[in-house]
Amino acid sequence: LPDTHYSLTGDWYSVTSQQYEESTGGDSHPHRARRSSSGQAMINRGVVNGGLTINPLPDNMTRIVEDSGKYYTWRSFGPKDRQTQELWVDMSDVRHGQVRVHGILSNSYKQAVRVALSFDFPFYGHYLRQITIATGGFIFTGDVTHRMLTATQYIAPLMANFDPSYSKESTVQYLDNGEVFVVQWEGVRLLGRESEGAFTFQAALYKKGTITFSYQRHVISSAEHPVKVGLSDAFMVISPSSQSPDSQQQTIYEYHRVEMDTTKIASYSAVEFTALPTCLQHDSCELCLSSNLTSGCSWCHVLQRCSDGMDRHRQEWLDYACSEEVLLLHKRMFYVGFANTGVIAGIAAALMLLLALVLVALYINYHPTVASPLYLIQRRKNYWPSLKFQKQQPGYTEVEGEGHERHSIVEAGPC
Repeated sequence: LPDTHYSLTGDWYSVTSQQYEESTGGDSHPHRARRSSSGQAMINRGVVNGGLTINPLPDNMTRIVEDSGKYYTWRSFGPKDRQTQELWVDMSDVRHGQVRVHGILSNSYKQAVRVALSFDFPFYGHYLRQITIATGGFIFTGDVTHRMLTATQYIAPLMANFDPSYSKESTVQYLDNGEVFVVQWEGVRLLGRESEGAFTFQAALYKKGTITFSYQRHVISSAEHPVKVGLSDAFMVISPSSQSPDSQQQTIYEYHRVEMDTTKIASYSAVEFTALPTCLQHDSCELCLSSNLTSGCSWCHVLQRCSDGMDRHRQEWLDYACSEEVLLLHKRMFYVGFANTGVIAGIAAALMLLLALVLVALYINYHPTVASPLYLIQRRKNYWPSLKFQKQQPGYTEVEGEGHERHSIVEAGPC
């Protein structure tokens, strides 16, 4: 997915904190976006054929994971499906909760506002308590706000170049009843193509982690206008800046994206995303390594965290050398397993020898007249001298069996 596929990737957004949300005005001029106070952030992506290759992080700051079902599964519903109507949240129904029409977003262009949630919302295994609503038909989920919000870390029911300031009928509204948080873009129009009509759609974030996209009036064709529909998450790595040794550079790596086929989205359709279990949900080493719900998980004893190394805590995973700890653990498990195999083989050989001696003794006892036993007895009588104990100098000599490591340590398990 090259960056040039979406012209929105380089667009700048002005981010406002939630304290201004009740304002009735807004700067609607497209070139007056305020500069973010959170610092500079670089967004880097690349294409990988089939999997993760960010371990360790490369110097050229690239890589992206394929669109896979590792984090979410999803279903799409058409106009004739019963689920389409059920997934649409009627904002006019007071039973759903109080609806707030955001003044700034409803009267601005390329504006984004941070809003607090009343519950912990699980997104890619992380719990969010704040999100950023943007006029362009998407929700930004990153911890660090920057102006390139369209690049990654988003929940996008219909990300496009909308301008709510064009019409007084265009609004951005939301509700939060403790179980679901819903954002609805009502009657918004495309900048420069306002005559094509208004668009109404919504995104719902449920407390259990389910995400739904629902659409009503009109739908954009991606062939006619740049548009994104789907989910994305990334982690941020802080490194020294190449321009100034005293400053730091924040680099964002998108590690996963769910991108929907926009041709399957029509008026009165819906998409439902179901969150899958992640390594982060395991709170013990035993569950981390043995759970059948997840795969590829490793336990970092220093952080007391279960992870596959690809999540928003990637920086801590690297800072505390969790990758090296996991590698060392695997080596120790290999050597312990190898040592255990040697011990088992030795015990088996000893048992076989003991069994052979028992069989020989029984044979001699029940066949005393056979030549072979008599021969053995005779040789033992004539040639086997009796053992004589003589007084020796006191002392001990350390003797190690052949094939055994002196410093081998056998452990019960990795936890």
